[in-house]
Amino acid sequence: MTERTLSRAQEAQAKPLRRDAQRNRDAIVAAARVAFAEQGLEASLEGIARQAGVAIGTLYRHFPTRLALVEELFAEKFTLLLDTAEEAAAMDDAWEGFCVFLERFCELQACDRAFNAMAAARLPVNTRSGRLNERVKELGNEILDRAQEQGVVRTDVTPEDIAFVAWSLEGIIQATSTVAPRAWRRHLHLMLDAFRAGGAHELPEPPLSPEQVQQTIAALECCVPDC
Repeated sequence: MTERTLSRAQEAQAKPLRRDAQRNRDAIVAAARVAFAEQGLEASLEGIARQAGVAIGTLYRHFPTRLALVEELFAEKFTLLLDTAEEAAAMDDAWEGFCVFLERFCELQACDRAFNAMAAARLPVNTRSGRLNERVKELGNEILDRAQEQGVVRTDVTPEDIAFVAWSLEGIIQATSTVAPRAWRRHLHLMLDAFRAGGAHELPEPPLSPEQVQQTIAALECCVPDC
C-alpha cells in the first residue's frame, strides 16, 4: 500500500460518506468485530469482506491496511482501558487501584481474542492505539509505584513482571473459554496474592529487562500485521 493510496483513503474518510458507502463501512466493521474476536488479529480480510457482503476492494477503500481496521475496532476499548488506568491511579487505596486496573484489563482480554493479542502487542507509536497504549503503560507504572510506596506490593516487582499477567492470562483464556470462561479470574487472583508484600520470599531469578520483554514479544509474534 503506497503513501499516495493511504493519503487518498484518509482524504476520502474525512468527507461525509454516501448512504450506501456508510452502510458498507458499517457492515465491514460489524463483520470484522466478530471475526477478530473469534479468530484473532490474523482473521482473513477476504473472509471479513465476504461476510460483510462487499468486495475486498471495497474493504480496502475504507481501510487501506489491516491496522487501520484494527484501529477502528479497538479505539473505544483502548479509551476505556485508559479511563480505568486513570481511575485506578487516583484511588487512595493503592492496593485497590492495583487490583482494579489489572482485573478490568483482564476482563477486556477475556472477551475478545484480538484485543487479547493487542494487549501484548508492539503497537506503532504513531497510531492512536499506540499512543493510548503508551499512556496506559505510564499510568500502570505509577499504579505499581504507589502500591510499593504504600507497602502493599512487594518491592522486587517491576513493570516487566506485570507483562506476565497478560501473557499467562492469554493462554488460560483460550484454553478454558468453552468450559469455564471465568476461570481466568481465579488465576489472576492467585497472581495478585503473589504480588502482595506480606509473606514475600526471595525470587530465584531476576526480573526481565525492558529489552528482554521486547524480545519476548517479538518471539511471540505479538505485533499487529500492517497489511
